Amino acid sequence: MVTPGGIPAEAPVTAWSPLRTAVYRNLWLALLAANIGTWMQTVGAQWLLIHEPNASTLVALVQTASLLPMLLLALPAGALADALDRRHLLISVQLFLVAVAGALTVLTATGRMPPALLLTLTFAFGAGQALTLPAWAAVIPQLVPREQLRSASALGSISVNVARAVGPAAAGVLIAKVGVAPVFALNAVAFLVFALALVRWRPANARAVEVPEPFTAALRAGGRYVRHSPIVRRLLRRALVFVIPASALWALLPLVANRRLGMNASGYGLLLGALGVGAILGGLLLPWVRTRMSPNQFLLVAGALYGGSLIAVASVQVVPVALVALLPAGVAWVTVLASINAEIQLFLPGWVRARGLAVYQVVQGGGQAVGAFVWGVVADTVGLVAALLAAGALMLVGGVTSQIWPLPELREVTKDPTVYLPPLRELALEPDPRVGPVLVLVAYIVRPEREQDFIKAMDLVRGSRQRTGAMRWGLFREGECRDRLVEVYLVPSWDEHLRQHGGRLTGADQEAEERAKELADGEPEVRHLLPAGPMLTEREEP
Repeated sequence: MVTPGGIPAEAPVTAWSPLRTAVYRNLWLALLAANIGTWMQTVGAQWLLIHEPNASTLVALVQTASLLPMLLLALPAGALADALDRRHLLISVQLFLVAVAGALTVLTATGRMPPALLLTLTFAFGAGQALTLPAWAAVIPQLVPREQLRSASALGSISVNVARAVGPAAAGVLIAKVGVAPVFALNAVAFLVFALALVRWRPANARAVEVPEPFTAALRAGGRYVRHSPIVRRLLRRALVFVIPASALWALLPLVANRRLGMNASGYGLLLGALGVGAILGGLLLPWVRTRMSPNQFLLVAGALYGGSLIAVASVQVVPVALVALLPAGVAWVTVLASINAEIQLFLPGWVRARGLAVYQVVQGGGQAVGAFVWGVVADTVGLVAALLAAGALMLVGGVTSQIWPLPELREVTKDPTVYLPPLRELALEPDPRVGPVLVLVAYIVRPEREQDFIKAMDLVRGSRQRTGAMRWGLFREGECRDRLVEVYLVPSWDEHLRQHGGRLTGADQEAEERAKELADGEPEVRHLLPAGPMLTEREEP
């Protein structure tokens, strides 16, 4: 087996392994340029507002305008990425971002950029990025082999942290020499480069979406999948357990720099740089760590590192010691979030991958936003040091919970798509795809001595049905026949049921249903109950 770039998949996996694949390498470098451009634009926008009345509020609103679209649009963006061709969607969005950055450049250069318009265009730019993230995360498994996904996720985190270190510094130099408009222009060029790299990419295994899933139905289907997937919910909880105490450091670090260490803005930048260096180091170490620790041991160690950093930063007032203490926090931050992101990518089936990743991004971003607010209130109430110590203690406790509520072993879960359901029986009626709800009845003959084992096996089938489209599910005994058990589930529409037969099911779903069938006598009998109404027509005889 070879990668899309012709590299043997058996090659040892390192932090840089995904970069051996030419198409991933080109797109990663282009995205790095775009990330640097984004940070440059943020600094440029804030600089334009520093001399305005209420400058403190306006400067803070730049961050709000950039991040708010992620919370508002991530889930719809995930539904779009699963329903449409992801490459075409990414190209279209990047061209939109080029247009927004171009408008920022022209209006700033001509002196026609009032604060309200600047914030509006910043929000538009954030909306474009919100549409980009789920689609980009969902195409990564098309670019690299499965065993390199964790390294690819870590490289994504490295890209963000390199951009965080380089972008603001580069913007500061350029603004001092040539002004803000050229900074916006460079951002437009960076996203144009990313768009061109996407245009050059010709995926060999592009998804064939014959009939796009209706947007509202796609959104609901994604929510049902996450709600009925215990593994995804466990991964999201682990992300929250880490992010909420970890957000204290990011939220309170400016106060640490100013009040505890007596540093100015450049000193705060130095502290951020230490976190960034630690994050880059964490991305490089992730493949090595993953080969030597189980996921739950890894979470325990990372929680101890980050918790120790929080306690150390709260306890010291010596700048060099604080800088050293921040390095482990950067390592733990990237390794935990990159690892959880990769685990979700590995687990989610292709048909719902972008929607599941969008939920993860909302949980991560929302956890950071809520956590930052909570720790700010705590610091105002009980003091900065007490807040950091409390966050450190909570992080240590969270790490220990990874041993009490461990992550499942995903390597044994078969998530490859499969079409194993028998073709739908010839129906007397021709349903319109929109007709619904549809009630499906599956009758099994089960001997009394096998009944309890069958009921346990059907619990896994229940999860499969609900993840792939069922709104309701139940298992009943037929009153007229002691050995006849009937599975009943309700699907929103005939189109949803056709998708269950045509690509939503995975190898794990097949294994669950086959285990149940082995405990029954003969093949189950299937019936479809359709609503009476004008959306049903008689099937024509051939």
